[in-house]
Amino acid sequence: MRSSRPRLRTGVAVAATLSMVTGALALGVQAAGADTGPAGRSVLHGTKPLWATAKADKGSTAASNKVTARVYLAGRDAAGLAAYAKEVSDPSSAHYGAYLSAGRAKARFGATKQQISEVTAWLTGAGLKVTGTNAHYLSVSGDARAVKKAFSTTLHNYAKGGRTYHAPDTTASVPASLHGAVLTVTGLDNAPKAAQHDDTLPPPDAAFLNAGPFSTYYGSNVNKKLPNAYGSKAPYTIKGYTGKQLRAAYGAKNFTGKGVTVAITDAYASPTIEKDAATYAKRNGDKKYRPGQLSQVLPDDFTVDGNCPDPAGWYGEESLDVESVHAVAPDADITYVGGKSCLDDDLLDALNKVVDSHLADIVSNSWGDIEADQTPASQAAYDQVFQMGAVEGIGFYFSTGDDGDFKAATGTKQVDTPANSAWVTAVGGTSLAVGKNDTYKWETGWGTLQASLSANGKDWAGFPGAFTSGAGGGTSTTVPQPFYQKGVVPASLSEANGTTSPMRAMPDISAVADPNTGFLIGMTQTQKNGKLKYSEYRLGGTSLASPVIAGVQALAQQARHGVPIGFANPGIYQRYGTPALHDVTDHPLGAGQDIAVVRNDYTDTQDPTSPVKTSIRTLGHDSSLSATVGYDDVTGVGSPADSYVQSYKTR
Repeated sequence: MRSSRPRLRTGVAVAATLSMVTGALALGVQAAGADTGPAGRSVLHGTKPLWATAKADKGSTAASNKVTARVYLAGRDAAGLAAYAKEVSDPSSAHYGAYLSAGRAKARFGATKQQISEVTAWLTGAGLKVTGTNAHYLSVSGDARAVKKAFSTTLHNYAKGGRTYHAPDTTASVPASLHGAVLTVTGLDNAPKAAQHDDTLPPPDAAFLNAGPFSTYYGSNVNKKLPNAYGSKAPYTIKGYTGKQLRAAYGAKNFTGKGVTVAITDAYASPTIEKDAATYAKRNGDKKYRPGQLSQVLPDDFTVDGNCPDPAGWYGEESLDVESVHAVAPDADITYVGGKSCLDDDLLDALNKVVDSHLADIVSNSWGDIEADQTPASQAAYDQVFQMGAVEGIGFYFSTGDDGDFKAATGTKQVDTPANSAWVTAVGGTSLAVGKNDTYKWETGWGTLQASLSANGKDWAGFPGAFTSGAGGGTSTTVPQPFYQKGVVPASLSEANGTTSPMRAMPDISAVADPNTGFLIGMTQTQKNGKLKYSEYRLGGTSLASPVIAGVQALAQQARHGVPIGFANPGIYQRYGTPALHDVTDHPLGAGQDIAVVRNDYTDTQDPTSPVKTSIRTLGHDSSLSATVGYDDVTGVGSPADSYVQSYKTR
């Protein structure tokens, strides 16, 4: 998203914890019900959050305290699902591409009616009310007394972040007689708390205006009166790349994504998206949308509360995602699937809609949270969706975040989730230089240092300045190294956390993300006078990189004559070190040669008459992360090169 605002993130439907189950569902290990608990019960790992400590314990929760939860179903064969997902995704496997239809996948791996009936009987027998049932979970409500009877754990009150929440005092368990039918349960703790429901979304956010002058392509506009940076005059930032420039940079050639559908999941839904997208395409030379080419799948209503206080902030995310996919793959169908809120459970529902009805083969997701806020319970629920998608030939792409290693923002180096899943393609970010005549010049890893023009205009104050933003990446503390990263990711990264075994490194692949070399988007915004008006501005973040890669994958799938790529990572890593990928580094012009651009911003981003502040933005400096030769923790295996799309071409 735009650099002046934090990246949009999901709230956390279940409480934060660092202690995820190593390997749970990552390579076929069942996450829940695998270990026998007390007296013939099976443990649901990770259902007691780490913050529920003896020191924070404030005593038992009242037995009458109301609780709402979701009991997720493991299906017929959780381990078999993970194994088959690997087989159909690995180009070296005899079963590569042997995808199942949504119906066959459900019949083979989904929960049975008997399992649902048995789980329902157990829950109701414990005194919980089943308020909703579908193929993935049972929604339940009741009191703490019933929770204790059902899950063999007592709810206690715990101090957390200046507030008090209830949570299990021991890990929850279920009867072993259910034979592993329960995957996990979320909601036994109430941090954070949900609030009111509302089916009317607010109007668009306040307008965001970019101040010029701009470059139309990299280096096209240089102010020779400004101070030097790194031995030369720096050009002004790009006004915002368009589809023509991105298609040229990433080797689209004559491919357009025809016959391919890309789904986009976000929270909420822009009420003006169809009109905005059509207006943007017309103004910027993109192909006109066909009737029905852009569609939306939305919930009956939306949840707006303190956990998701800015629904309108997601309108820009949806606009960016839709317009960038269409710009890169102008003939691809786009299906937007909106979440009821920005919380995990509602975003899981959106993902499940895609898989259950096989709405698309490619799914872009420009949202996430820090790994510290993930629980084993939510990890298991997400991985199950991704694996079910993989067996159907559906690939999921997630942005890796906009705060580098997150240490400046959270105090701890960590990665993003769900991008950390071994079953998704984690998309990192670059700064992109597209030159005259749409020629690809170079990319750096996205990481920005900023210094302001001094009052006398003769130098850059504090040059090169402080870190402002950059692509997320690094090493997971919870997810083991997946098979496709072996032999590619160096031990210095896979074992960066001091583990005795290699862990999942991020990202997998990358594309343009830097807001200073970002994408021009258009949307209806609230002007300073309170009126709604369509306007355009430059936007970036890995929220841009993910839909760009999704668009490129749509081109690649067309090159395969429409045969789904599915879970893409094994194939992406198979191309590592080949001409299909740019090996992106922080110094593409040579060792020690830094690159900078000049940027102007209005002091009041809504008022084009407000004073303009000038700054210099140094590229390729991403917190503690570095884009180096080979695999790195900013750009992964690199970005799509001119021959990337054609490398998928089949005869």
